[in-house]
Amino acid sequence: VTASMSSPASVRYFSESEVSEHRSRDSCWVLLSDRVYDVTGFLRRHPGGEALILSRAGTDVSRQMEGPPHRHSENARRWMEQYYVGELSKDTEGAQTVRERRKATDSTKPEEEPSGASRCKSVNTETDLVDWRKPLLWQVGHLGEKYDDWVHQPVDRPIRLFYSDFVEACSKTSWYMVPVVWMPIVIFLSWYCYTSLALGNTKLFASFTTDYSIPIHKYSFPFIFLFGMFLWSLVEYLIHRFLFHMKPPASNYYLITLHFLLHGQHHKSPYDGSRLVFPPIPASFVVVAFYGVMQLILPEALGTSIFVGGLGGYVMYDMIHYYLHYGSPSKGSYMYGLKAYHVKHHFEHQRSGMLLFCFGITTRFWDHPFHTLIPEEVFEKESCEKKH
Repeated sequence: VTASMSSPASVRYFSESEVSEHRSRDSCWVLLSDRVYDVTGFLRRHPGGEALILSRAGTDVSRQMEGPPHRHSENARRWMEQYYVGELSKDTEGAQTVRERRKATDSTKPEEEPSGASRCKSVNTETDLVDWRKPLLWQVGHLGEKYDDWVHQPVDRPIRLFYSDFVEACSKTSWYMVPVVWMPIVIFLSWYCYTSLALGNTKLFASFTTDYSIPIHKYSFPFIFLFGMFLWSLVEYLIHRFLFHMKPPASNYYLITLHFLLHGQHHKSPYDGSRLVFPPIPASFVVVAFYGVMQLILPEALGTSIFVGGLGGYVMYDMIHYYLHYGSPSKGSYMYGLKAYHVKHHFEHQRSGMLLFCFGITTRFWDHPFHTLIPEEVFEKESCEKKH
């Protein structure tokens, strides 16, 4: 949506005084030059926290969008267009009042329950590359070379993937289902591993030699558990970078479809609350596979101990990921920095649709050795380049 796409007859005009009245959590408007935006629904999602927007509510945020200290990306600007409500009118006498517009709208608009899709103004179902009235999974593979650009232009609306209602339901879940399903298993297996190690018959390298085998004491379980969590953080990074962010060939329908199923749909609709965590049913197949690998390469009690630590790490990963999208961490906290970092992953640092930076979710640790940490002082460097 751009200013040129709005017909003059459909544009709504607001006076500066009207815009300045919307400065609360219940109704928060901002100006970007002469364009008016209702960002009430975005307050909790803003990486800088809702207080930052509220402190500038009812005013022009053009300078803040340009920076310093942070220049907002083209994707961030495109995302903002979903909250566009009208234009600023300098003629206060000719401007409609909010009450008049609301009354006119209510009299002509049929009464219905507002849906997430109805609030997404940026998607034109007539001109978009896909038909949003049908499941998207089987359409995206036909986009070819256009897929990469399309999938990295985020929208704020729910996505349907499958025709089957049952399969579609299995592909979505509420965030709390992750701890409800997996934490009892983590607790039970933790107790099982501790009691198994307490028997004293678990030894490392025992399958190769009995002369140099190392007994594993029951009190080492907490450290093995933590090692499993640490190992998961590496697996999390590698999967996110090399599987979720593979660049499928434009000519391969099936790889494009697979990419969209695994992760592309999340980047297309990053605030679809039902798709922010891994649904338990498909997740169970992956969990069983990891458990089998641990049992094959390590003694049973040791392999299970590392596995349960990794499972605990996965639960923490999913909960943190959901919070990074919908939480409002305190400014200066670890989670505040992590949220800002993750938002940059979604909206910035993309070259030809291929993300080059910030693949860590629960931690930025692995971005350091793999050299994918977001470069510091990007704004200052870009500013200098612009001046020259």
